[in-house]
Amino acid sequence: MEVIYSKVCGVDVHKTFIVAVICDSTSTTPTYIRKRFSTFNNSLIQFRNWLIENDCQNVCMESTGKYYIPVYNALEGHISNVVVANPKWVKCIKGEKDDNKDAKWIADLFKLGIVRSSFIPTKDFRILREFLRYKYKLTCMKSSEKNRYTNALTVGNCKVDMVFSDIFGKSSQSILNIILNNDTFSDNDIINCISKKCKSSNEDILSSVNGIDFTHEQKLRITFVKDHIDYLDNQIDKLNEIIDILIAPYESYISLLCTIPGINRNCAISILSEIGTDMRQFKSHCRLTSWAGLAPGCNESAGKKKSVKISKAGVYLKPYLVEVAHSAVKDKINPYYANKYNKIVKRRGKKRSIIAIARKILVAIYHMFSTGEVWKPTDLASVETTDKDRIKYNTNNFKQSFKQLLSLGLTSEELINLINQNSSIE
Repeated sequence: MEVIYSKVCGVDVHKTFIVAVICDSTSTTPTYIRKRFSTFNNSLIQFRNWLIENDCQNVCMESTGKYYIPVYNALEGHISNVVVANPKWVKCIKGEKDDNKDAKWIADLFKLGIVRSSFIPTKDFRILREFLRYKYKLTCMKSSEKNRYTNALTVGNCKVDMVFSDIFGKSSQSILNIILNNDTFSDNDIINCISKKCKSSNEDILSSVNGIDFTHEQKLRITFVKDHIDYLDNQIDKLNEIIDILIAPYESYISLLCTIPGINRNCAISILSEIGTDMRQFKSHCRLTSWAGLAPGCNESAGKKKSVKISKAGVYLKPYLVEVAHSAVKDKINPYYANKYNKIVKRRGKKRSIIAIARKILVAIYHMFSTGEVWKPTDLASVETTDKDRIKYNTNNFKQSFKQLLSLGLTSEELINLINQNSSIE
């Protein structure tokens, strides 16, 4: 195989140390230089200087959890080509594995150009991604606390959730504050808290709270949970302010994404933080959909196709796109995705159809970012499937139909006559 990079460095990354091997293939026989560094920041700077001294600008490392990030941060901006590879591309042979051999194996594979690079966004998008993922965690935590709050009311025989659609609304919270802050309360106190827009009758609301006798410990628990919910709301508001500042330079991309049915500003920011704006990182829309875990797998051997279900990749991006797909298929103003969904759902089911629509939306985003054009539903079919692929698909279908007709007992001459009759009718 041809050597693509004459001088490379393979790095085996661990929590406390790294093992680096420089492979110089400028001569007929490659030479190797091995050195071990700590993962402290000063030691990583020494590693970077060691690479520069040896004139090595091509580095490849395995993406081992979060441990590769300090190494990547130390090399970013100083080494021209830093590749973070998925472990499956650099996995060493079983039984021939240790730290020194791993680094040498990575270097040998990388110099031949057969190691595929993982997508690492630029620094500003990595920072934005960290804030948005933390916001996602806080939102999940807030949902858990709301469920805990509802459970505490149910345990205390308070049936406010049966008469109010949202127990965190203004009327229900005013009623609960009276119950928690007072040992006794009258019906008039409860009725004065009810909004005029409330659909439930006053009698039902009074019935849901009359006879409640919270213990002191129950009131403390409910108060603790409510204080935690308020704290999480405050933290999420602060995060939103920071995110608005970070996303300000990319408002044009946000506006572009919002032209797609089902995408609002929050979803647009979340999608942008995961994939960035430079689509040159992905060779085609097929690579992007595969990276997001929305493309069917390829698992064929001896002419037999095995499971082709989607992968577990895109744990953050995929839920956003599925949420957008659910909204897009309900959009009556732009029914493009709704029509596609209705065609697919008849033969593939609801879940697969939603995944198919999410993939179509991601393909549209790829080409919109690549060309800068707004969403055009009439162009999506030609973008996603070329004329060459259509001819191949129709040819395969014709061959399959031809074989099926022959299996039913028709002869070749009868099929030719049948085709000629159909063509003459048309």
